[in-house]
Amino acid sequence: MRVRSLTTAVLTAAGCVVLAAPALAVPAQQAPPLVTQHDPGHRDAGSEPWVAAWTTAPQGVYPFGYAVGQPGPLGEVVPGVEQPLLEHAFPDEQAQDQTMRMVVHPGIGGDAWRVELSNRFGTQPVTFGRATAALQQSGATVVPGTEQQLTFDGSPSVTLQPGEEVRSDAVPMELSDADAQRSNVAVSLHVRGASGPMTWHAASFTTSYVTDPGAGDHTGDLTDEAFPHSTTSWFYLTGLEVQREDAGTVVALGDSITDGFFSTLNGNDRWPDVLQRRLLAEDDEDVLSVVNQGIAGNMVTRTGRLPGGCTPCDGPPAVDRLDEDVLGQPGLRAVVLLEGINDLGGGGATAAEVIAGMAEIADRVHAAGIPVVGATLTPSGGAEDGLANYGTPETDAQRRAVNDFIRTSGVFDAVVDFAAATEDPADPSRLLPAYDTNTSVGGPGDHLHPNRAGFLAMGGAFDLAELRELAASAAPRAMAAG
Repeated sequence: MRVRSLTTAVLTAAGCVVLAAPALAVPAQQAPPLVTQHDPGHRDAGSEPWVAAWTTAPQGVYPFGYAVGQPGPLGEVVPGVEQPLLEHAFPDEQAQDQTMRMVVHPGIGGDAWRVELSNRFGTQPVTFGRATAALQQSGATVVPGTEQQLTFDGSPSVTLQPGEEVRSDAVPMELSDADAQRSNVAVSLHVRGASGPMTWHAASFTTSYVTDPGAGDHTGDLTDEAFPHSTTSWFYLTGLEVQREDAGTVVALGDSITDGFFSTLNGNDRWPDVLQRRLLAEDDEDVLSVVNQGIAGNMVTRTGRLPGGCTPCDGPPAVDRLDEDVLGQPGLRAVVLLEGINDLGGGGATAAEVIAGMAEIADRVHAAGIPVVGATLTPSGGAEDGLANYGTPETDAQRRAVNDFIRTSGVFDAVVDFAAATEDPADPSRLLPAYDTNTSVGGPGDHLHPNRAGFLAMGGAFDLAELRELAASAAPRAMAAG
């Protein structure tokens, strides 16, 4: 990946699988090697540092990924694999001279903002002819008077080469932390010409909007007439950052249980969202922004899926995406790691392999001067059908061994015990029954993903004073990043 961090403009006024898929006849997707053209921690003398207010992890190219609530029919991606396809918005699986209005929820507020765009997995250049940011009113309609033209080193358009990412110039938008929690930001991107393979995050649990192919530039539209298509995925947009001195970033690194599977659509009730609300409720002078870098199906290690699994759907493993998705975040002060159940249940990895991967991640985070919190793995006993290997006693025994390591090894600076918060006391290999329903699309649970009630329990398991103390201990070099 190449990172292009452009000059700040002068101001004028924010898993696991649902169903296992058959094996693919294509190789797992890998991001290009990191070539940093500009230190992401750089800031001009006298300016305030940048902090991540919202993020998502790019995981591959559309349509690989476990999309939830996607309003398209199932279609064949490769032989033997079906996913929901946006066949009316993207009939040939790419954007064609059309506008995407991506809706995101910032965790904290501020006065100056910038966005990050990514072509990390693209195979050809993609040009954004125009881009805007505004507060969402409802649907694809934005609040009049809040729209801001985005520029990139002063230009209204930008072309990203394959593997390249870019940050926009700063724009003004005044939001208090309380207002941010009540608001969504709509970032509109006009894709000029044909995009080629689109870098995306499959499962957003948030509704965004797309024009018809060939509709052209509608980034400046205030209303939603030109946006007939909806999607529960994010395309190209990977970050929303805010400039402020009194805040720092906490990254939640995980799989589908962090990504939000079985949380409510548009409810912002994933466990990182719950943690964010708890932190803001304390009204502390030092603000922590909790951002979500979960990818459904993601693994700690490079084990890959057992036969019949969809390895490209899982995104690059945590050991491979750590630098880009975590250590590259501005204002980083702490990391929470919740991964490993996919390695055990989906990949057949041993506890020892997962533990080695976790230790590597902790060592690399510590080398950057950042504390890391280990989160124990939640139970998956009883999982069936495509998740059957997650539900075996053997997998549960491996999970318990990993959790013993997290709790007792001393590798982590602190532990949040998600297992204790979600296990059924009558059978600790299983989720508490109240947490085992699907609050994303309704119906019974899959015995793997906690629901909204489970996420409330997980977000409530943090010792906030301990987390704040850890964040305050981050190396000054790291805290100044952005």
